[in-house]
Amino acid sequence: MKSNQLKKKYIEFFKSKKHKEIANFSLIPQNDPTVLFTTAGMHPLVPYLLGETHPAGKKLVNIQRCLRTGDIEEVGDNTHLTFFEMLGNWSLGEYWKKDAIDYSFEFLTSKKWLNFPVEKLGITAFAGDKDSPKDEDSANRWLELGISKKRIVYLNENWWGPAGQTGPCGPCTEMFYWAGDGNAPERFDPTDKFWIEIWNDVFMQYNKDSKGKFSELKQKNVDTGMGTERVMTILEGKKSIYETSIFIPIINKIKDLVGLKKINEVEELSIRKVADHVRAATFLINDGIAPSNVDQGYVLRRLIRSAIRHARILGISKENVCGEISKEIIKIYSKEYSNLKEKKKIIIEEFNKEEIKFEQSLERGLKKFNEMTKNKKLSGKNAFLLFQSFGFPLEMTRELADEHNVKIDILGFDKEMKKHQGLSRTATKGKFGSGLADQSDEVKKLHTATHLLHSALRKILNTDVEQRGSNITAERLRFDFNFDRKMTEEEKKKVEDLMNEWIKKGIKIKKEEMNISKAKKEGAVGLFEYSGDVSVYSIGKVSKEICTGPHVDNTNKLGIFKIKKEQSSSAGVRRIKAILE
Repeated sequence: MKSNQLKKKYIEFFKSKKHKEIANFSLIPQNDPTVLFTTAGMHPLVPYLLGETHPAGKKLVNIQRCLRTGDIEEVGDNTHLTFFEMLGNWSLGEYWKKDAIDYSFEFLTSKKWLNFPVEKLGITAFAGDKDSPKDEDSANRWLELGISKKRIVYLNENWWGPAGQTGPCGPCTEMFYWAGDGNAPERFDPTDKFWIEIWNDVFMQYNKDSKGKFSELKQKNVDTGMGTERVMTILEGKKSIYETSIFIPIINKIKDLVGLKKINEVEELSIRKVADHVRAATFLINDGIAPSNVDQGYVLRRLIRSAIRHARILGISKENVCGEISKEIIKIYSKEYSNLKEKKKIIIEEFNKEEIKFEQSLERGLKKFNEMTKNKKLSGKNAFLLFQSFGFPLEMTRELADEHNVKIDILGFDKEMKKHQGLSRTATKGKFGSGLADQSDEVKKLHTATHLLHSALRKILNTDVEQRGSNITAERLRFDFNFDRKMTEEEKKKVEDLMNEWIKKGIKIKKEEMNISKAKKEGAVGLFEYSGDVSVYSIGKVSKEICTGPHVDNTNKLGIFKIKKEQSSSAGVRRIKAILE
């Protein structure tokens, strides 16, 4: 079974259970500042998990592209990736634990679907703590389905979420598969590396606020996630994700560039890192991110530069090596993600530009690293100097340090990074205390203001202006848009005046649910690719956008709009920071 067949089967199964398929969203979260990337399938659904009505109904299914960098040091082992595709199904207050577990069990074990042997499954459930009781309901249901008591383990860590710092969360039950040789052990041990986690059913009972308090959700939801790549490892009987049909063409392309007949363990690890990092970077560039020293652009730069360094370790001398490998990735995924083919030229050019920049400083940086670490220690200031002056991402410096048995002052580096640029090594884990889960009046006002700002920029600058991303907290909005120069003071004043004119008019805001084809015919603007039914918000004749919310019901509730800063975000993209007074 190929990965596209697995994905097709998954959608088919849940459609048979009356679920509606929804869009595969961008890797860049819409209007959520708590994380830099879409880290799980539930991320774009937060407003609906909190009670907003989804246009497709209460039972949903999709395949969602995701990116996580929390385990980036683990990439290259048998199970860890940065970019992956998540199979997910949701209940928005419709069904609960029994049905969710039954669906998971049926899809995994039924001959019609995956046909996994029951005797090779292990289960974890939540052990309970001060915030939520022990999840005996899930464990009992697994027992009723025929899972041995010795194969069910209670763990304190069986708690999922929120995706950022705030939002829906709750206990979860995980499914593991025995991938070792021979029969599975009688007793399930989740710490044994041969037990591979394949599926997680999350029961969202709570909402965590910015103060860390948990409150019961009025609408209890089910959120599940199963990694496509991990399941393919089992279906194809492989020991590693990188040995599956998903990765083999990419790995073979890299090996061809290496030109070695025999690959040792160290070289194999570098090959895997290059494959993972270029794949992730390809999808990030496709979703509109360019390498930079801030936010998503910084993570992209880290991935590309790490891939380049490992390509050098392998002895690959070819120019634009990442671009060459990316061509193979585009070929593999362009049937499912058609815009990869459309953006192929841009993707290859971004890789090439970043490689040229990095190559210019790499040799000097490596020489400087050797000078700094003669005593087998690297201070935080020197690690930061390698980043600032030579473009060495911290992960790359850490790898160099490990290779040369050098101790590195990570905390010192973080202090320097925060002090100079407001970045931190843990940026991808969340930056602000509010996000999609924040439904406060302040957030609703600023969210609504981004729609007006989009229209104002198109009217004052030109109609080709398109949103490239936004980031909203309770204090301010941040709006990225394509534009190739700095705005003049006169242009900023015109945008402010037009915004405040619309606000004073008291224009009503209307929400409609309609099919995507109808929305596009009516001129609705959408930042991401959508399918099926969508929510469309209209602000009179000023703005019509596909969006998940939240919004106010009239522009007169917004206050006075003021631009605080207009600056470059990345090549060809400008960024506005604004407030409502």
